Amino acid sequence: MIIAALVVLLAYLLGSVSSAIIVCRVMGLPDPRTQGSNNPGATNVLRIGGKKAAAITLVGDSLKGLIPLLLAHGLDLGTAGLAATGLAAFLGHLYPVFFGFQGGKGVATALGVQFGLYWALGLSVAAIWLFMAKVIRISSLSALVSMGLAPFLLWWLWDDPWLIGMQVVISLILFWRHRSNIRNLLTGAEGRIGVDRPDSDGG
Repeated sequence: MIIAALVVLLAYLLGSVSSAIIVCRVMGLPDPRTQGSNNPGATNVLRIGGKKAAAITLVGDSLKGLIPLLLAHGLDLGTAGLAATGLAAFLGHLYPVFFGFQGGKGVATALGVQFGLYWALGLSVAAIWLFMAKVIRISSLSALVSMGLAPFLLWWLWDDPWLIGMQVVISLILFWRHRSNIRNLLTGAEGRIGVDRPDSDGG
């Protein structure tokens, strides 16, 4: 029990390390919380700093979800422990204790959690995102569709109530964090990939 609690705490603290803010500081870029969409995530970093900065941010945010889950697997914490660890890493990214609880929308970290939980789940969600992004070229909608389908994919791949519950919570929070994007989608104002719209951000 103590080990599980420590892993969950570590997952939250690791999730609280904002890749976007650190990358921007190191590379001499503006704070992503004050530029573009004001979201400290890979999509906004792409907008203000280019592909290299965005790629580093994306990898960093994904690792924050992946590493704690691999640790939880290695310590054999069981599905309840895996679920708590994944949710903690995700919430750490959204509400980082080191950065005034002002975090990103969580797509990359959620994907890292999914890969860490079960590679087939992560691969399936990533494939759906990439397909949607290629076809419709709207980052936010691609994220919403892939994460909306994630609980059903998990149910098919690993039917466990703790894990499905975790994914349902993550998906619901993701939809809530993307509520401005959803409004833009409904009005036709959401930006497309490669088209600069400061108020549109799917990451």
